[in-house]
Amino acid sequence: MGPVSRFCVFIIVKLIFFPIILSGQEVTDGYRGIWFTLGQYSTHGDKYSGGLGTYTANHVPTAIYSKQAKKTFFVYGGASTVDRNSLQIMISYYDHHTATVPKPIIVLEKKGVNDPHDNPSLSIDEQGYIWVFVSGRNTSRPGFVYRSNQPYDITRFEKILEDEITYPQPWYIPEKGFLHLFTRYTNGRELYWSASKDGFSWSRGKKIAGFGGHYQISVVHHEKVYTVFNYHPGGNVDKRTNIYLMQTDDLGNSWQNIENKTLPIPLDKVMNAALVHEYEKEGKLVYLQDINIDENGYPVILALISRDHRPGPNGNPREWIIWKRKNGSWNETKVTESTHNYDMGSLYIEKKKWTIIGPTEPGPQYWGTGGEMVLWESRDSGETWQKTKSLTANSQFNHSYARRPLNAHKDFYAFWADGHADTLSPSRLYFVNKKGAVRQLPYQMVSEKVKPQKLIAR
Repeated sequence: MGPVSRFCVFIIVKLIFFPIILSGQEVTDGYRGIWFTLGQYSTHGDKYSGGLGTYTANHVPTAIYSKQAKKTFFVYGGASTVDRNSLQIMISYYDHHTATVPKPIIVLEKKGVNDPHDNPSLSIDEQGYIWVFVSGRNTSRPGFVYRSNQPYDITRFEKILEDEITYPQPWYIPEKGFLHLFTRYTNGRELYWSASKDGFSWSRGKKIAGFGGHYQISVVHHEKVYTVFNYHPGGNVDKRTNIYLMQTDDLGNSWQNIENKTLPIPLDKVMNAALVHEYEKEGKLVYLQDINIDENGYPVILALISRDHRPGPNGNPREWIIWKRKNGSWNETKVTESTHNYDMGSLYIEKKKWTIIGPTEPGPQYWGTGGEMVLWESRDSGETWQKTKSLTANSQFNHSYARRPLNAHKDFYAFWADGHADTLSPSRLYFVNKKGAVRQLPYQMVSEKVKPQKLIAR
């Protein structure tokens, strides 16, 4: 084989096994989410599939309201109009002054990748620079960090970092810098942290938990960051169970449990002082959805508890559960039930009024990911819950992954995507205001800015 032939074979192998990353921002003409199927089918359909532009729950935050800019900036996984196997890392904003959205920007494109595990998360520093953290996948696809060229401006970004990053969770703390929580596949899905004063120079990633594997979600409150996570017995994500919680107020240098007891890091045993509840002994699975802070400064956890990793009735009841602190201990409250393990919603807390937005009603694809979006409300700090409004109804596709913006503004309170849960379909994006009025982001745009239209239930 001659040198030209060997070069051609090298290029073909590279294209097959390594995705092409295209940087250099471009404007696109509409809001189109990525559609994805995991391809793990059983009697009642795929483990999860559908419109997953706002997937996963482990990518946080995905939207941030900026009081200075009077805009809610948001990121999502977009779809190419010419190649469905090409994930586009998208960013845009809702202008609260004009009630409009611009044409969204492609931060980068991952050709050969249609997997929303590579979706982005978002951060904004105190100077107003916008940071996009792009997830990778294991060691086969790297993660990236991008920064806007100008404060509160999404037109141009520069790549700052390329590293082994999955499920990015960046939190910016004024005058201190970034704490970045993420996952590495070092022995299963293990949890790590890294810190940076300026976003350019980062500390070496250090492990905080690794005993079988974990999924985590996190939240910032003043200078303190909380992370809540489950664990995977034997490294098997289909057996995910238990709930753990840790906190740090020094950018990850030390970690404590809810009672401020210092924890030995990394945690390496199933039974440890961070444990909130041991679901394993009950034979139950844990799908973490959100974490927020109550009026007393304590974390509140929203999770879906299931009996089977496969879709269908064997997993029922799939219970939406709140865990909160009361009288010095963890207390459990049931909100409702839904039909799929990956029915993901968000939790909002305003003093004693708590709200959940999520797909708790069955959708047109009954056993599929997502469903019809519903607003639930509690007036007694999560003790009792009432369904107050159906946000969508008689939909063509299931709605899924309702995401809560950081510092959520009343006019852009949650956003999500829809999609057929059983077969390839278009995926549209939506947002809802605090009163429950849903608007669809324009799927196709001609003008540079558009006022999103209110969704009319069919």
